[in-house]
Amino acid sequence: MVHGDIERNDNELWFLVNNGQLLVKVDGDYMKIPYFKDIKNLNLDFNKGYCLGEFKDGICFGIEINEDIEINEDLKIISLYEAGIILEEELFFIAGRANQIIHWDKTHKFCGKCGSETKNKEDEKAKICTKCNFVTYPVISPAIIVAITKEDEILLAHNKGFKDNKYGIIAGFVDPGESLEECVKREVFEEVGIKIKNIKYYDSQIWPFPNSLMIGFFAEYESGEIKVDGKEIVKAGWFKKDNFPKIPDKMSIARKMIDYFAENN
Repeated sequence: MVHGDIERNDNELWFLVNNGQLLVKVDGDYMKIPYFKDIKNLNLDFNKGYCLGEFKDGICFGIEINEDIEINEDLKIISLYEAGIILEEELFFIAGRANQIIHWDKTHKFCGKCGSETKNKEDEKAKICTKCNFVTYPVISPAIIVAITKEDEILLAHNKGFKDNKYGIIAGFVDPGESLEECVKREVFEEVGIKIKNIKYYDSQIWPFPNSLMIGFFAEYESGEIKVDGKEIVKAGWFKKDNFPKIPDKMSIARKMIDYFAENN
């Protein structure tokens, strides 16, 4: 999982992250993931980097940086969310993987069973306790997201945590012992007070803020009147594709599902 003292290649792609921030290389009007040759003079121990897999013909690595790291003028630190808007999708997913793994590494330095220090396992992405040998794996938090349709309308909702006046679709974390379909029904009823039917899987997407896995569904309205919970959802309604409010950015699965609805109605 962690590479030791090896000879570096200038064409390696490096994802340098810190608490949801990502370092990028500025190239004119564009921002790119830096190659090793772009960042090898930074004060970092690159042997502590995590291998993230491959992109095209290059190997990708991730490493944590400090907030006060000194960088050149052609380098810039941006939010991971902003990176999702400007980078191609596969690079954003790799950046998200880096953020997830490093967040897990920072928050699992001690054993949750006995409190002793952990170390990285050499044969898999896992940590093992140096005392009791308890093994832990990277945390992934599954969450459903559902687009509810009623004939040629879709239910869009404004969460109080949204910036601006954006509307999205219903989402929530899966409870222990709960199936995905049960979670979909529960979240919808809790947040907007209606019942749904014909739940069908659509797609999934990592959401690395810091470790969610979004599982997308479509469902049809069955009964009830919209009644927002007032805690998470403060406004909700039925919208036709020609009168959408402000909706999520294109990098999110929510936007992809809303676009899919619009294209097919």
